[in-house]
Amino acid sequence: MRIRKQLFRTHCEGFTLIELMVVIVILGILATFIVPRIMGEPEKAKRVKARIQIESLETALKSYKLDNGFYPTTEQGLQALVEKPESAPVPKNWRKGGYIEKGKIPKDPWGNDFVYLSPGAHGDYDIICYGADGVPGGEDNNKDINSWEVE
Repeated sequence: MRIRKQLFRTHCEGFTLIELMVVIVILGILATFIVPRIMGEPEKAKRVKARIQIESLETALKSYKLDNGFYPTTEQGLQALVEKPESAPVPKNWRKGGYIEKGKIPKDPWGNDFVYLSPGAHGDYDIICYGADGVPGGEDNNKDINSWEVE
């Protein structure tokens, strides 16, 4: 009987109210310092995603040029990467299945279309994401993300 009572006592022990309060206070202090830093991160993550999408589109455009000898025109747009253009210049070696894996041109992280210009003002083509506000220009989260500035 004695052994059972001792086992029972050691398994019934738990945290005291004071120990629980100390843990809650520590978690509250940590949250006070960490949460404000994390709150600004979603917009930063969207800007990084937009840069990655632009780089992916650039890779698809380079493959298109390797196969056909030219980039799609502004009128053909990025849609030429998923559907064979029918307007001039018509690509003769357009890759069956297109140049984008999912067969669909992605929207930017804010749900807007990327702007494609060919020939571009800064190179053979320009790809522009207008940022959070969806209009040209802006600062901070509204600042444009441009293919010629992506490293």
